[in-house]
Amino acid sequence: MARILVGEDDPTMLEFYGELLKEEGFSVDLAADGEEALKFASQGGYDLILLDVHLPKKEGPQILEELSQNPPSTPNKKIIMLTNVTHETAIEEQTKNLGASKFLLKSALTPDQFLEEVKLALS
Repeated sequence: MARILVGEDDPTMLEFYGELLKEEGFSVDLAADGEEALKFASQGGYDLILLDVHLPKKEGPQILEELSQNPPSTPNKKIIMLTNVTHETAIEEQTKNLGASKFLLKSALTPDQFLEEVKLALS
């Protein structure tokens, strides 16, 4: 069973992602802010981390920076950045340089497309 961490500050979206992924049989940890997401990610061993770019307490790119400077002993496999802001080319480039494999526009994805992206990342 794949382990997934979701870092998302919108409580409705966080709950939605959590339920959607659990229904698919994934083991899911949820983080409502950047500090919590970093705490989970620092433990390592996630097959996939879905990380919002803009989080309270610590932004997504800051989390990637800290993980790259102090990697967990059990590596996290893939990180996908999530955003609702369409013109974040500089942040997209920065997060890819820090290890993110993809950058997804949340508002453009249906639940089925979201799950498809998750399954593709895990394959």
